[in-house]
Amino acid sequence: MGKPTGFMEYKRELPADRPPLERIKDWKEFHLHLPEEAQRNQGARCMDCGIPFCHTGILLNGMASGCPINNLIPEWNDLIYKGLWKEAIARLHRTNNFPEFTGRVCPAPCEGSCTVGINEPQVTIKNNECTIIDRAFSEGWVIPQPPVSRTGKKVAVVGSGPSGLACAAQLNKAGHLVTVFERADRVGGLMMYGIPNMKLDKAVIDRRIDIMKAEGIEFVTGTEIGKDYPAEKLLADYDSVVLCGGATKPRDLPIEGRELKGVHFAMEFLHANTKSLLDSAHADGNYINANGKDVIVIGGGDTGTDCVGTSIRHGCKSVTQLEIMPSPPSERQSDNPWPQWPKVYKMDYGQEEAAALYGADPRQYCITTKKFVGDGNGHVKEIHTVKIEWKKDGAGRFVPVEIPGTEKVMSAGLVLLAMGFLGPEDTVLKPLGVEQDARSNVKAAYGSFETNIKGVFAAGDMRRGQSLVVWAINEGRAAARECDKYLMGSTVLP
Repeated sequence: MGKPTGFMEYKRELPADRPPLERIKDWKEFHLHLPEEAQRNQGARCMDCGIPFCHTGILLNGMASGCPINNLIPEWNDLIYKGLWKEAIARLHRTNNFPEFTGRVCPAPCEGSCTVGINEPQVTIKNNECTIIDRAFSEGWVIPQPPVSRTGKKVAVVGSGPSGLACAAQLNKAGHLVTVFERADRVGGLMMYGIPNMKLDKAVIDRRIDIMKAEGIEFVTGTEIGKDYPAEKLLADYDSVVLCGGATKPRDLPIEGRELKGVHFAMEFLHANTKSLLDSAHADGNYINANGKDVIVIGGGDTGTDCVGTSIRHGCKSVTQLEIMPSPPSERQSDNPWPQWPKVYKMDYGQEEAAALYGADPRQYCITTKKFVGDGNGHVKEIHTVKIEWKKDGAGRFVPVEIPGTEKVMSAGLVLLAMGFLGPEDTVLKPLGVEQDARSNVKAAYGSFETNIKGVFAAGDMRRGQSLVVWAINEGRAAARECDKYLMGSTVLP
């Protein structure tokens, strides 16, 4: 715990973000840090709650409650309060290989189950975590730690997102020779090209990859298993394989006009933008430019928010975000009690920027798109929408019902589909003969992570479906433990 009375003495305080109208002019991260004394006070707010729900990591009502990687949150909050920063990073690294990633992009289910949050603003757990790791890097405390000895066993990890990186890091600690395959030209999976720089600067990823390379992990980029490298060859070249390819098949919107130019999947837009930014600061023009266009983002999640923020930085004429679900309430409802994840209205960075620039939250709720209409030259010009309400059908399930007379036509020069992902691609799965479940995810039980093919394991979104970065790290670490046990007969990995 922190200071016994800290939660009564200090108010929740977060560092001020860079002002929206300033930060939209560049691609730099917009989160800042508090002065050390103020940050220590935030650590002091962690109370002696008896049962720290913040690191339980369970599913309640279908959502994460507490930290899925079981971070020892009260312990490092206490160390922050005492100014023991080096000890704090040691405790943080015990459970989390990459706090610099989670401290930036995790939605912080830990804070949703913080005991202080029952009747007061919760502890700033996510910001505390990010501050610990950023200080550790600045002080030079994060250094390569290669294993003392090698087992001689070779493991291939397919995919370099958070699950693949966590798995590789743990297997390397166990002494195995680990090769990570990534089909893109840079390591990081969707963290590299699916999350914009202003939310996760790519230098943050690169510095961690440099450490992993120095620890002996080999990264092979620009190589897609099943195309550039036969999937079957993995089984011959390696003693074990862990599939961490993610759930990258996007959900489509098969309505009239879908074939029109200017209608793109969100990841097409975000991937091309970041790659062009990193390659040439956008000088090469190899990206989908929102400049001067009326942008419609269909989907209300984090990816949709990233599309909003990116479009604004391009200089779009306007941006509107459509969500088929109702607007969340301003406070917890009776059917969403603590310690469940609070389903309440909030504005993320993209909405804040749109509101500052255009005067209002860009999101519109309970709206579905009926068709796209072109300009006569094959390019999208407008979308036709209608409002819906959610009603129970004969089976008691809530279904969307159109409201007559609410039809609307909206101008659209660029439409971005950000409606989530359906599951993994089949490039590597089919040739290996890996079984898939009814949702097309890899069929491998949580806990064992082993597929129907001996020695082949699966972790992260490829196994569980689209999820959080902390669940990906959880699964990558756990799959590494099971893989190590398979290779050696026992394991010392946590």
